[in-house]
Parts: sequence; C-alpha cells; structure tokens
Amino acid sequence: MPPLTASGVDRRLFLSSLLGAAAAAGLSGCAGSSAADSGGKASASAPPAAEVPPGTSLKISSYQGVQQLQFKLAGLTDLPFKVSSWANIGAGPDVINAFRAKSLDVANNAGIPPIQAHYQGYDAKIVAINLTRKPNYLFATKPGSDIRSVDDFRGRKLAFSQGQAQGVVLLRALKQAGLAYDDVELVPLTSNQFLTALQAGQVDIAPLANSQSPAYLKQYGSKGARTIPTDVVDLLSLLWAPASVLADRAKAAAVAAYIPRWAQGQVWAYEHPDAWNREFYVKTQNLSLAQAESITELANKPLFPPSWDEAVKWEQETADLLAEGGFVKAFTVDSLFDRRFEGIAAKAVPAEYRR
Repeated sequence: MPPLTASGVDRRLFLSSLLGAAAAAGLSGCAGSSAADSGGKASASAPPAAEVPPGTSLKISSYQGVQQLQFKLAGLTDLPFKVSSWANIGAGPDVINAFRAKSLDVANNAGIPPIQAHYQGYDAKIVAINLTRKPNYLFATKPGSDIRSVDDFRGRKLAFSQGQAQGVVLLRALKQAGLAYDDVELVPLTSNQFLTALQAGQVDIAPLANSQSPAYLKQYGSKGARTIPTDVVDLLSLLWAPASVLADRAKAAAVAAYIPRWAQGQVWAYEHPDAWNREFYVKTQNLSLAQAESITELANKPLFPPSWDEAVKWEQETADLLAEGGFVKAFTVDSLFDRRFEGIAAKAVPAEYRR
C-alpha cells in the first residue's frame, strides 16, 4: 500500500504528537529503565526462578476488574507474591505510559502495543500468549449510514488508533479488501473516543469490540446504525512487561508465577459462561443477560501455544504492515519476545487449550 497522502492522516502531525507524548512520559521513565534493586539483576538467558522471594510485589493491569474477578471466581487467589495495585488500565498507549512511569509491572494487551513501544524507544517484552482464532472486533457505522461492506469504506472517514488492536484490525481489513491507505481518510483517535465519534457522525466507521456492539446497536440500530463483521482476526492476546521488571530476579519469578493463573482464569471464564455473564457483564457492565449471552457466544476459546513461532510470524507481519504505511520503522520483532517464558502458560492448562 502507498503511504498516506493528504487525503488521509497527516502522518507528520500524527507521529510528532505521538512522539511528543512519549518523550514527555519518558522524563519519568528514564529511571524505570534500570532493574529494581529488591531482587537483583537476572540474566537475560537464565530461566526465571522457581520460587518467588518473600516480599516481592507486582503492579498488574486489570481493565474493568477482569483479572480480580476471574481469580476470585476461579479460586486462583493464592498468588505467591503481593499485588501492590490492580490498575484499571487497558488501552495500549495508556499501558506504555504507565510502564514508563513505573506504575505498572505487567499488562494484558494485543500484539500492536509492544510494536508501538519499540518504535517509541521503550524496551518491554512479551511473556505469555493467547491465540485468538475468531474476530474480537467488528466495524460499526454511524447512524443513518449506507455502508454495508468493507468495499464501501472507500472515500469514508475511518476511526484509526495506531497504537491499539483496533488499528491493526482496520489496516488488515483494508488490505484484504484491496483498498489503499489513500482510498480512505484515517481519523486518528484513541479507542475510548470511537463511540462518541460515531454518535456525533465525526467518523463513518469505527472498529468496536464484540462486547461493545450490543449496547451500541440497542441505542442506535433503530436510527440506521449497523455492524459489519469480517473474518479479520487480531491473533494475539498477550502479557508483557518492561525489560527492567524482567531484569529483576524477584519480579521475573513473580511474573512467571502469575502467568499460569492468568491462563487458568481465562479457561475458567470460557468454561463457565453462565457465571461469567452474571458476575461480569450483568453485575459490573450493566448489560442485560441477553446482551451478555450474545457476547459470550462470540468468545474465543483460549489457546496457549507451547511454541511462539506462529505468534512471532504474525507480529512480524503486523510490524511490516505498519511500516508500509509509515507509522513505524521496519524492524525484526524477535526482540519483543522473552523466550524464557515460552510454554509456561501452555503447561498450566489442559491439553485442549494448548495450540
């Protein structure tokens, strides 16, 4: 695909504002690039310690309280370390800033935030992988739209978040449909601005998570809004952590101990959809039971690969796609993966969840 032209995102403005924010965050992140003192430095090749030293703590992301609730319901609260904070942080750019500020040690994101962090010069590593085989996102139209397929995106305004999963899903959908970047107008927004932009008609299309679409259609479906599903997947759901955290022996051991419970919590939620619908979607997200059921019907079966080769290949394709558009510089993604943790998640779950 050709680089964006004046009809698309003003890339220079977009990237300069992004890098400016990263530089500002980096003022507090410089100190965070060194290993913590509590556990001593760990070898970059040595496996993490089997036991977590007493007194070790981690600051863990738990967007909308998902992790705590999964752990509580699944009986996985016996963590061998202290969680000093559960941060309600989910968006990739927010996670990167939290990493830089040393207010977060490990987070759950899609594949694109680690690429974005690398582009910003921040060193963080992927430590666990869950493969998603079915689409987690679909495209929603503004009310009153006549768009009915991805082919109709030509000449329209599309909400685009460069540093989040929704962004790469959009780019892959455009490529699959044979649309060049300058065939559309990419409007730079963060995912938490998508719904407002759709409602106000500021964009024609925005990628929404499956969990968001029922409420949006309930409110605007009668006004002509619709959703456009595709077969484009965002393959990776992952755990990642700053290199400085993983260079600390105690924290690296704690991350290794957290990974199995992270995997087991997702398996529990998948195997107990009725309980998860009631306890999470109905009680905490204020959705109806019918809306909750429509979401879990689309849920991906958790799959934790013993080998990360497929994930590395997919991540490289994603980085190359972003580089084609001038959003990042081309690089080899192998450095994003800390292979010391490869297979930990897979060993913690039944065979049917290992792929």
